Amino acid sequence: HERLQFGTSWPSQLSISAFFCSSSLGHFSPPSLCSLPSTLWLPVILPFICSSFTLGIWTVNSIGRLGNQMGEYATLYALAKMNGHQACILPEMHQHLGSLFHITLPVLHKDMVKRIPWRNYQLHDWMSEEYRHIQGKYVQLTGYPCSWTFYHHLRDEILWQFSFRNHVRDEANQYLARLRGQRRNVTYVGIHVRRGDYVQLMRTTWKGVVADRAYLEKAMGYFRAKYEEPVFVVTSNGMDWCRKNIDASRGDVYFAGDGKELFPGRDFALLAHCNHTIMTIGTFGIWAAYLAKGETIYLANYTLPDSPFLQIFKPSAAFLPEWIGISADLSPLLSLETDPPKPGQQDTDPKQSIN
Repeated sequence: HERLQFGTSWPSQLSISAFFCSSSLGHFSPPSLCSLPSTLWLPVILPFICSSFTLGIWTVNSIGRLGNQMGEYATLYALAKMNGHQACILPEMHQHLGSLFHITLPVLHKDMVKRIPWRNYQLHDWMSEEYRHIQGKYVQLTGYPCSWTFYHHLRDEILWQFSFRNHVRDEANQYLARLRGQRRNVTYVGIHVRRGDYVQLMRTTWKGVVADRAYLEKAMGYFRAKYEEPVFVVTSNGMDWCRKNIDASRGDVYFAGDGKELFPGRDFALLAHCNHTIMTIGTFGIWAAYLAKGETIYLANYTLPDSPFLQIFKPSAAFLPEWIGISADLSPLLSLETDPPKPGQQDTDPKQSIN
């Protein structure tokens, strides 16, 4: 078959068509359009390419784990639309999100990424007025943006972008259905307990704490008082801690999480398909709550007032106004003076762990 010819200079419409891989063309994602007959794909792709040259192409860095990736995707989606440009994602982001969600933004081929003269534009974690007027046709947004202030005005579109693939949705719903048992009026409450690297990181780097047993009991008590037959679905990257510290004697607690941080899709889908959410800290829990759309309880005031964490994280921009905060117990931080952190305990890239 005739193949599309790569241009030797930037930009070239045919070279762009050879490097695009779209996740939205009939839900079919060829590895590269350069491997397809040009006579077949040119009528379909050229209108998109011409539009891209008029509007420009924007992308975003693909860094961090699932919650970070979702925040980056949603922010790119919103800011590119706000500024009138075509949004495309990097192959790495598609690898993180494409197997879980019906995302539709086109995927740039890795060779194309290298050829585009990107203008890097650093974002902080919440929406600012200057982001409505970002200059540049070929912009790569950078940072760890994760705030409803970027994209909440497009909530229905964002929820559609993060609609689960059928097999992921079905597996989650089937698991939850098995937990129903003989209950007639069940209310599912997803619990995400962030542990792992956060246990030391919050204490040694951010002057903060993670959720403790008392917080979880208060949050669960809220739902037990409000709903007749709540079922608590616990996920965490510290499941052993959860089994030791969450009282399951009432028969309404299920330790469902597998704790696989490298493959978090199952745990995330379970949380997102619950009616309500109890989260602790991190973007994983924030996004699970956002997709679940029910009542959300979150850990509030979990750092000291002088924490450097508050320079990069704005609670009012992270948690929706209608969500319910329960303040953390900061008394463990008093032990820092008598038990200072050991050398080497701090994460080399603490921001990436905010997931």
